Amino acid sequence: MIQTELTVKEKKKLVTIDGETLMTQSLEPIRFFISSLLPQGLHILAGAPKIGKSWLALWICLQVAKGESVWNYETVKRTTLYLCLEDSYARIQNRLFDITDDAPPNIHFSIMSEGIGRGLERQIEIFVEEHSDTCLIVIDTLQKVRSISNENAYASDYRDLGILKSLADKLGIAILLIHHLRKQSDDDPMNMISGTTGITGAVDSSFVLKQDKRGSENAMLICDGRDIEYRELKLAFDKSTHVWQLLSDSIENPQVLLDKTIFYLFAYIKEQKTFSGSPTELAEKLQPYSEERIISNVLSKKLLQNKQELEELGIRYSTKRSNGKRIVELAYRNNSADSDDRNGIPPISNLLTLLTLPDSAVNRLD
Repeated sequence: MIQTELTVKEKKKLVTIDGETLMTQSLEPIRFFISSLLPQGLHILAGAPKIGKSWLALWICLQVAKGESVWNYETVKRTTLYLCLEDSYARIQNRLFDITDDAPPNIHFSIMSEGIGRGLERQIEIFVEEHSDTCLIVIDTLQKVRSISNENAYASDYRDLGILKSLADKLGIAILLIHHLRKQSDDDPMNMISGTTGITGAVDSSFVLKQDKRGSENAMLICDGRDIEYRELKLAFDKSTHVWQLLSDSIENPQVLLDKTIFYLFAYIKEQKTFSGSPTELAEKLQPYSEERIISNVLSKKLLQNKQELEELGIRYSTKRSNGKRIVELAYRNNSADSDDRNGIPPISNLLTLLTLPDSAVNRLD
């Protein structure tokens, strides 16, 4: 009896991690399947009826399956699944012929599925088990898989999307839900997503496709999320190719896959070879290489999150405690990093042309 009570207490005990350990622990970074735009997790793409959401979702699935860029954003070449639950195979076939002359075997389609809480999760799990390189699943539309519930609307929205969010996290994939907008306009486009705030609260990213005016071929794709920067992409729908073309991006140089601070660090450590000191001292050392103010705690975060990239650039990074303070240790070893080809990232010399760096930093990299 006593042992049973102890077992129950152990199960209820919170699993915690202290702040010092957490800030020095190297955790697996969030994986992006479309660089800077679509990471693993749960996402929603919302737009008015007939605006072209499905065309966009189909094209994205195709580009990822081919490993080809989505506008200026690099992709990984992985398996994708499109649940086109409001279409027939004949319609999807016609759409594929409209946007490509060659669909690869690693883009899959299904026009039927179970609903949330009624078998959909297991169907997705089985598909991923059979196609282990799956990275993106599109559900078109969310309404087709919603559960029937007597709960209030917010609780129902949050519960349904919470299930899909947990599934995406568990499988390490991106799930993109196609959804509708309310008819009422709003200054904040995210408030136009149909349903309660339980939907936007549960997803990792929200994408709103909003026409400039009714009947227009131009639209704005407004992107916001936990792991992506807010951006606005001005698009135009090309009726001859049925593909949304990028006209402008509110963020310059989206194809730069490494943080500028990493380049400042590379310039400094390539010249100095080693560093040992506090994050504050390192920030001060890097300041001459940057036109922006470098904040020590932000620098610490970027070092930890880009540890793999630092290694690939030939920089060994570690931390330790000394006299109660955290010490950063860096050492440079020449491993021909300028000619690397990791995951499709261009050589550093090419990336530098996309950055506006102080002459002092660029000259030291030459």
